[in-house]
Amino acid sequence: MDKLRVFTGNANVELADKICNYLNVEPGKAKVGRFSDGEIQVEIVENIRGMDTFLVQPTCPPVSDNLMELLIMLDAVKRASAKRITVVIPYYGYARQDRKVVPRTPISARLVANLITLAGATRILAMDLHAGQIQGFFDIPVDHLYALPAQFEYLKKIEGEIIIVSPDAGGVERAKELAKRMNTSIAIIDKRRERANVSRVMNIVGDVRNKISILLDDMIDTGGSIVQAAEALIENGAKTVYACCTHAVLSGNAVERINSSPIEELVSTNTIPLSDEAKKIEKIKVLDVSPILGEAIKRIHRDESVSSLFI
Repeated sequence: MDKLRVFTGNANVELADKICNYLNVEPGKAKVGRFSDGEIQVEIVENIRGMDTFLVQPTCPPVSDNLMELLIMLDAVKRASAKRITVVIPYYGYARQDRKVVPRTPISARLVANLITLAGATRILAMDLHAGQIQGFFDIPVDHLYALPAQFEYLKKIEGEIIIVSPDAGGVERAKELAKRMNTSIAIIDKRRERANVSRVMNIVGDVRNKISILLDDMIDTGGSIVQAAEALIENGAKTVYACCTHAVLSGNAVERINSSPIEELVSTNTIPLSDEAKKIEKIKVLDVSPILGEAIKRIHRDESVSSLFI
């Protein structure tokens, strides 16, 4: 492991430190700050020539700032003659803009992939991408990780008759995989998205009556959809509703909305650092995914299988 270096920007320093603890390595020495005019300043403070280098930087809010920080770090590491540069993106910002929904709009997820590749990345390590096809936006190898093992270990402790609920048609495969592990069935929320961040529940496909419903999604942003889904489940006879996601973006008044909702508990992971407001809410539980990311980094460094982590 003496040829491995793990660097981080300012997006999620705590997660990067936990990954380093798992790997039993010291965090890479780098200065990532700002000039007086706001420009990003990066300096690698150690020799990384010929090193296997990993940059840990979720592009979470403020998305554009953290993305730009990542790109400049990539350029610095490339010019420092690192042998291989793997970008570890626990949360991939702009992922929801993965196609043209209406005319004359960008496919920003592809643009971001191009920027990261051109900046010098040789490999990508991501977790629970909003759409699996985003892997195809990169012309370099992509390892796609899942938070499911950590979520399963926590959720299996819930006692009672459980049903896994997908909040939309796009999350059915994710719900099926968790339901398979928990040996239970699934239900699907039929919702219509009228515009960005605004949706309306239409129907529930499946029997949730007198069952503990676990809403499973990849991310929760404003919280509107997940709260609507929870209310609909309760109205249809669900006994209790849990919400589970990988990325708790929680923008706008999402924290207040979730706290006053019928959701018993929101289970998220530490791919994104919670705001100070969210940390005060008792019903928000954060799972640590650093062992999954750390093990993947170790296997990439040793040229071992990453996919076998989830078999």
